[in-house]
Amino acid sequence: MFFQKEENSIIYRDNGETVKISPWGKNSLRLQAVFMGEIPAGEIALLPVNEQATQIIIEERSAKIINGEITAELRLQDWGNALQIIYYNRKGEVLLKEIPLGGALFHKPRYYQPLSGGSYKIKATFESNDNEKIYGMGQYQQEIFNLKGCNLELAHRNSQSSIPFYLSSYGYGFLWHNAAIGEVHFGTNTTEWTAECADKIDYWITAGDTPRDILQQYCAVVGTPPMMPDYGMGFWQCKLRYYNQEQVLNVAREYKKRGVTPDVLIIDYYHWPRCGDWRFDKEYFPDPKSMVETLRDMGIQTMVSVWPQVDWRSENFDEMKRAGLLVKINSGIDVQMIFHGNNVFMDATNPETRQYVWNKCKENYADIGIKSFWLDEAEPEFTGYAFENYRYFAGPVLKIGNVYPREYSRIFYEGLRADGQKEIVNLVRAAWIGSQRYGALVWSGDIFSTFEDMRKQIVAGIQMGISGISWWTTDIGGFHGGDSRSPAFHELLIRWFEYGTFCPVMRLHGLRLPGKDIVNKSGEVREWTGADNEIWSFGEENEKILTKYIRLREAMRPYTKRLMREAHETGAPVIRPLFYQFPEDTECWDIKDEYLYGDNLLIAPVCREHARERTVYLPRGETWTLCSNGRIYEGGQTVRIDTPLACIPVFMRKKDAELFAALNLATSIV
Repeated sequence: MFFQKEENSIIYRDNGETVKISPWGKNSLRLQAVFMGEIPAGEIALLPVNEQATQIIIEERSAKIINGEITAELRLQDWGNALQIIYYNRKGEVLLKEIPLGGALFHKPRYYQPLSGGSYKIKATFESNDNEKIYGMGQYQQEIFNLKGCNLELAHRNSQSSIPFYLSSYGYGFLWHNAAIGEVHFGTNTTEWTAECADKIDYWITAGDTPRDILQQYCAVVGTPPMMPDYGMGFWQCKLRYYNQEQVLNVAREYKKRGVTPDVLIIDYYHWPRCGDWRFDKEYFPDPKSMVETLRDMGIQTMVSVWPQVDWRSENFDEMKRAGLLVKINSGIDVQMIFHGNNVFMDATNPETRQYVWNKCKENYADIGIKSFWLDEAEPEFTGYAFENYRYFAGPVLKIGNVYPREYSRIFYEGLRADGQKEIVNLVRAAWIGSQRYGALVWSGDIFSTFEDMRKQIVAGIQMGISGISWWTTDIGGFHGGDSRSPAFHELLIRWFEYGTFCPVMRLHGLRLPGKDIVNKSGEVREWTGADNEIWSFGEENEKILTKYIRLREAMRPYTKRLMREAHETGAPVIRPLFYQFPEDTECWDIKDEYLYGDNLLIAPVCREHARERTVYLPRGETWTLCSNGRIYEGGQTVRIDTPLACIPVFMRKKDAELFAALNLATSIV
């Protein structure tokens, strides 16, 4: 017999290959397959679930496993007894189908190329359909919304977070359950997943009638974020970089003086002496405890930057190296990033490293009242990204590398939980499957201050929500290249600020030009500081506009809190593609420059230079109220809206009088 039933699973064995298909959550199945051996136990990302009621049918040359609304059919082809697997929905429609053998072509839908050491380069290949549309996969810096036809690297880089889950317009979701460096090709002939080094093929598939169903089933098996703290829902102030204690306090005092209080004020990198010291530099921050207390008395939370790099000159380097707490290099000189010195990375996959780093950060940050951390460099940012040259405690980077940012977030989530904190948010520059469980607020990295980059962030934020990362944000105004004196940059900043008001977190950050060099008392050049980046830094008229939007964000706090509660309970994205709410409207599957902020607000950012009007598609089946003037439009049409500089088109689906009044006040500014 080729097929056997083992507990609630189907097992196929032939010619050295073992394939196992099991129920894994509602309307969902998991496939694991190995060559020459037993299937390794354990889950790199999937959460344990109670097995669902399953029907298994075994015949001589075929078998079926049914879990709710999804069915996997395993069939032997006549040529060579090759196994082909096809997935169907409850209507009997094909969702996903492995490529066939192709007769004499001898194609292999599951391919294993042996590597030295016993692992394999693996490949899983499926038939493609020209009409299918694909969304998700994390954050890639491109304006492409429908990923059909895209080739994507399965690896993290600065501004790229690879989360290998996609949602299909055909009514299913697919998770490549593998942390290896690899690629996916959503071709017009095939869809092909590759892992450079792995022990098994492992993926999960779910069927659902709506995108909402699919995403809820996905989040049920990978996790949801905790509840966002109240201080996370307002306005966050940051720049590269507040380099001393008095500067931090002066910015806070000025905001209070102007009657606008940020919820969070962030102290960026190199407030430390050396990377890997994980403490304030006493020359620039002589009394950080009193600074944190003063900010708290103003109603402002302090967030500090943490880097995973450890400089060779750090006070902790020798101890960490002896204890094996650092990432290893396979060959060559052990320098993994050159920036203000030679740096290696702490190994976040090692439990002992996680405890060591947290102990340092608890002593120097948490114990003086800091509740939130900015976890930068989370990919991590190996110089040149030569993934094959590095090794973690958990295994070679080629095999396990994509798990790093999740384990980095885990350090601070588990540390803060052990410290008694329940509602936790940490800002982080990369994420992987399950990062959301550890309070990860992902931001989109070191992007440029251009309208093109702004448009890319709109797409990236929507895709991240589809990928299970409900908490996401950008550097308002972009990170690189924004000249604080430039009217062209002021226009971009205002448009980005308007958009940022309707992101899960509203955070102003960037390296503003011109910068200023910093030299310490011993004559050492430190990391420079950019120009001012506060709302009054860009002129009085611009400040009025920015202030209005901060106050709008504050007025939206009850609405935002409801969205955060929904994200916590179900994993629902805070910013959503139009098709999430309106899957029957085919137009909604192609719109990449509009989105829903929760279930009631349609946001149409102005993301073209000098634009003073834009077109907006309104989904059919609803009436929509333009918040700037109260005009009502029927859905199912494209409308042209005036967009003076201070105005972003926001449409309300269901009338909420208090929220509408706030939106009208802000978006009707001329």
